[in-house]
Amino acid sequence: MSTYSPDLRIELITTGDQAGTWGATTNTNLAYVIEQAVAGYVSVAVASVNQALTYINGGSSTAADNQSVHAAIALTTSTGANFAVYAPPASKLYTIYNASSYTATIYNSTVIGNTTAAGTGVAVPAGKVMTMWSDGTNFAVQNSHIIGTVVGNVTGNLTGNVTGNVTGNVTGNVTGNITGVVTGTAGSAITGTLTGNVTGNVSGSAGSLATTNWTITESGGELVFSYGGTAKFSLDSSGNVVAASDITAYGTP
Repeated sequence: MSTYSPDLRIELITTGDQAGTWGATTNTNLAYVIEQAVAGYVSVAVASVNQALTYINGGSSTAADNQSVHAAIALTTSTGANFAVYAPPASKLYTIYNASSYTATIYNSTVIGNTTAAGTGVAVPAGKVMTMWSDGTNFAVQNSHIIGTVVGNVTGNLTGNVTGNVTGNVTGNVTGNITGVVTGTAGSAITGTLTGNVTGNVSGSAGSLATTNWTITESGGELVFSYGGTAKFSLDSSGNVVAASDITAYGTP
């Protein structure tokens, strides 16, 4: 009598079983379980705000029977709202493409086929692709540390140190040190809270640099320095300084 592996549900043939037919079972395991787990793609139409991915024992030539075994999954929805998808309580790596206009959150279920979250999930924004992994209970994003160049948008909070150049707009909170050049185009260079040190240049078109209390904003060819939302002094392109109060030369800052 066959048994099934705990994660991919591969059919395990008992010694001496399926004489003359075990080859068909082996081929099914290879074609519809192992190959799909490594390189398979399936599109899943989500019809409910909470929907479980299908999962069966062994393989099937019908992809809809065994959605959760696939390596890459595209999600569409007819719910008209944010939705959640539940993978089986098994460890696995997934690449998820949220092809819908709503946020999709991926969870492990407590039991195969149910829609009760076993642990934490990962939210995939509309139209985005994310790689994530599961330990069978909790999902987590694939990378929490990146070495090299990031091309694209970062949405959320950046915690840590950036050494190099940031080209584009930073919206959110930056905690750590930036060594290099921050360049914004047609928007704010940094919008949010900057905690740490900036070594290099910070520039933006009609943008601003904000710390805890100070804000530096470019306006009409001038840099305006504000404290607590009130303009304190400005510097124009000719080097003229206009201050709201006294200016002390050769004093101690």
